[in-house]
Amino acid sequence: MILPTAYWGPCSYMEQVLQDDVQIEVMESFEKQTFRNRCRITDLQGREMLLTVPVEKVERKQLTRDIRIAYRSRWQHQHWMALRSAYEHTPYFIYYADLIRPFYEKEIPWLVDLNDCLTQVAAALMQRRIDADGTIHNALRISHTADWQGQTWTDSHPWQQQTSILDRLMREGV
Repeated sequence: MILPTAYWGPCSYMEQVLQDDVQIEVMESFEKQTFRNRCRITDLQGREMLLTVPVEKVERKQLTRDIRIAYRSRWQHQHWMALRSAYEHTPYFIYYADLIRPFYEKEIPWLVDLNDCLTQVAAALMQRRIDADGTIHNALRISHTADWQGQTWTDSHPWQQQTSILDRLMREGV
């Protein structure tokens, strides 16, 4: 199965990622305003927040693998504060915060690399393959494919409007 890259993908996306033989498409044309650089989170009161990773100016037909993250704004700080606000009173935030925070403290130049790292962490948490000291033991291998055949992900995948896997991880632990 071939999937697009996603920033904190929804539960249904992550369940597909955990299946065997999944590859992440990086040779597609980057589509703005999609889950490739956005996620939806919901706080305990049910208020929804949309978090967007800013990217450098995108040229027409620019490949997803060539998308650079823009660090002109303090988006990492804003995202971390939003995550804390939404999840700090959930049962699992205290356990997962130290695993997630480092991605909001360092600059990762490429969107695909950030998404791959976050997908690895989410998959490891879903499979309970993280030790108490934070060591990730993850059998998930993210492979990229260049076998693009003109897929349009926004129309064919219902997870576009779903909330992030973070909602489930922070509330249920899986």
